[in-house]
Amino acid sequence: MTEKFRRVFGTAKPVIAMVHFGALPGSPLYDAKGGVEGLIDGVSKDLKALQDAGFDAVMFGNENDRPYEFDVDTASTATMAYVIGRVRETMKIPFGVNVLWDPMSSIALAAATGASFVREIFTGTYASDMGSWTPDAGKAMRYRDRLHRSDLAMLYNVSAEFAHSLDQRSLPDRARSAVFSSIPDAILVSGQITGEAAALSDLEAVKKVLPDTPVLANTGVKHATVGDVLRIADGCIVGSSLKVDGNTWNAVDPDRASEFMRLVRAARG
Repeated sequence: MTEKFRRVFGTAKPVIAMVHFGALPGSPLYDAKGGVEGLIDGVSKDLKALQDAGFDAVMFGNENDRPYEFDVDTASTATMAYVIGRVRETMKIPFGVNVLWDPMSSIALAAATGASFVREIFTGTYASDMGSWTPDAGKAMRYRDRLHRSDLAMLYNVSAEFAHSLDQRSLPDRARSAVFSSIPDAILVSGQITGEAAALSDLEAVKKVLPDTPVLANTGVKHATVGDVLRIADGCIVGSSLKVDGNTWNAVDPDRASEFMRLVRAARG
C-alpha cells in the first residue's frame, strides 16, 4: 500500500461515500429555481448523513451533469468549489473530488478546495457515449505539481463507465501498465455504468497483478456484496446503494448509509 494512500485514508480497506451534486449551472438538468443555495442544501444533508454513518471519506462529484463532457464548463468547476467551500467547516473526514470527465478540472478543483484525493480516467483510449476519449495522464500529473499539490492522492479508474476500451490488452495488463507508467496511488475497477457492479473476477485479476498497489471497487457495491468485495479489494467507493430506494439520483438515506457501514465493520473484522 502506498504511503500517500495510507496517510490520506488512515485505515485498512477504506470506504469512500459519494456526495452527488445536483445538476450544476449551465447543464441541462440544472434547477434554476432552487439555484446554488439548493445545491448547498442537498450537499449539506448528504454530507451530514454520511459522516454520521461513519464513512472513512467522502468524494464530491457532478454525476447529475448529464450529458457528460470532456472539457467541463468553467462555471461547473467554480460552482463546485463554492459549494464545497460553504460546507468545508462541517467536514470531519478526508474528502476528494471528481469532475466528470475532465482530469484537469478535477485537479484544479482539488487544489482550490484542499481536497486530499481525486478520481478520474487518466489513462487509455476509449470509444464512449461522449465520443472518442483519450485522457493525458502526463499533462494532468504535471498540472497537479504546478499547482503545488504533489501531496494529492491520484485514484486512477482503468475501466471507464459509459465506454469501451480500444486497447487490446487485458484489464489486468492495462492496470499494471498504468501503475508502471503513471504512478497512481490507487487503481479503481468499475462496472459499465454508474451504480453497476464491477465483476469480482475483474477485481481479483487486477489485484493479483498489483499486490502492492491499492485496488478499489469503484461502482455498484451493494449491501449484499460489500463483504465479498472487501475480501478481494483494498477498499471501495459507494454511492447509489446509499440513496433512498437505492436510486442514484435520490438523496442519501441515513438508515441505508448506517447499515452499509455496519456491514463494512463486520467485513473488516
